[in-house]
Amino acid sequence: MSAQGRWSDLSARLVSSLVMVSVALAALWIGGAVWQAFIALICAAMVYEMARMVAPDATAVAWLCAALAIVVIYPTTLWPPAIVLPSLLVPGLAGAALLPGYRRLFLAYAAWIALAGFAFITIRAELGMTGMLWLICVVIATDVAGYFAGKAIGGPKFWPRVSPKKTWSGTAAGWIAAALVGAGFVAVAGFDGWTVPLSVLAAFASQAGDIAESRVKRRLGVKDSSNLIPGHGGFLDRFDGMIGAGVLILLGGWATGLLPGIF
Repeated sequence: MSAQGRWSDLSARLVSSLVMVSVALAALWIGGAVWQAFIALICAAMVYEMARMVAPDATAVAWLCAALAIVVIYPTTLWPPAIVLPSLLVPGLAGAALLPGYRRLFLAYAAWIALAGFAFITIRAELGMTGMLWLICVVIATDVAGYFAGKAIGGPKFWPRVSPKKTWSGTAAGWIAAALVGAGFVAVAGFDGWTVPLSVLAAFASQAGDIAESRVKRRLGVKDSSNLIPGHGGFLDRFDGMIGAGVLILLGGWATGLLPGIF
């Protein structure tokens, strides 16, 4: 591939990233209902895309599942997790009942998206803006470092059968970038020293989320989840890494007591 072709999507990718990051940071700064609404809308967009990938003609069902995602994700701070968690299955169950095929796949991925939305709202509420900002920075650094290292260095593919564009150089660069972000938050924000290895684990979870979405797209025979975001495809293509990292931090927070328990 020529150098021009290798970087052909960079301009659109950068502009889209700047817009998304700006909106996300504004919502994160304001917090509260604004952050919850932002997360609910992003998750609804991803559920919609997933439904359209599964059944391109089932537009009405896709909109229904998206609306249900907003209904169950937005008010998650009003109830204890023991009540909220079962409700997160509602969008997936609706799709599983109404979509013509791939019902279990849709149910699993829709539940995964909804759980991630719950994670982002919980992390912002319990760990504050700085805690959520750390997670966002880790995922962005992992993605950016992986993108540039993979393009510039290339080399052996990480998992060519599932994600043919990902390389070992990009994967390792993502881990290094995440560790540097963690070290920065330790030095500047006073985070615990365990933040550095935790950042690497979050980077790995982010990459796993990316690979999981790639596997789903290959199974469904689609290139992008949608074309809503220039240079990135769809919201699932952009936020698949955040899903993996967010769920990891939620489960890890429950296991360590960093986040409130289920009951």
